[in-house]
Amino acid sequence: MTGLSHLGVSSVLSYVVAVLLPAFDALIPLVPSETAVIALGVATAGSADPRAAVLVLLAACGAFLGDNAAYLLGRRFGPAASRRVFAGERGARRRAWAERSLHRFGARMIIGCRFIPGGRTAITLTCGMVGFSQRRFVVATAFAAVIWASYAFLIGRLGGKAFEDQPWLGLLLALGATVVISAAIEAVRRARAWRLSSTGSSR
Repeated sequence: MTGLSHLGVSSVLSYVVAVLLPAFDALIPLVPSETAVIALGVATAGSADPRAAVLVLLAACGAFLGDNAAYLLGRRFGPAASRRVFAGERGARRRAWAERSLHRFGARMIIGCRFIPGGRTAITLTCGMVGFSQRRFVVATAFAAVIWASYAFLIGRLGGKAFEDQPWLGLLLALGATVVISAAIEAVRRARAWRLSSTGSSR
């Protein structure tokens, strides 16, 4: 019996996982929230039960709560949070990137960071540290949470449909698809950053 067999639209565990992992992932990036939501999609791929939509809603709520908790931590404990999350030279570069991105793209970056590896925590904490408008932050994270939860769950459903008799293959397919998409987004981001720095240095 695989671990996926314990997940489904009628499982209390599914509802708990859908809320808690996306919430904690904002503060502890090692928590595999996207993998969990994809797994829920895979596990429910053969079901037409409308309660599957509840799982998406709960995952979005968890992601929203986590983002806003990170914002409040950044706002209330800015220096301490900065020392903890942005320690060292690499951390300083991440914070500098987050501040530049917020200055350039604003709320769009809050939505986009959900699909950039390691971007979510850096952006949400930095928003609180620099005093980004809380109202705009709440609206942006609400949109981001719904888009992300729907995307991850749908990818899982598609993978599960492709391998209904072998759910683990469906999970691996879905995870592979998200890795490819995330890598493509990161490649585009790096290419744009390189182009902007090259343009700036040539002036």
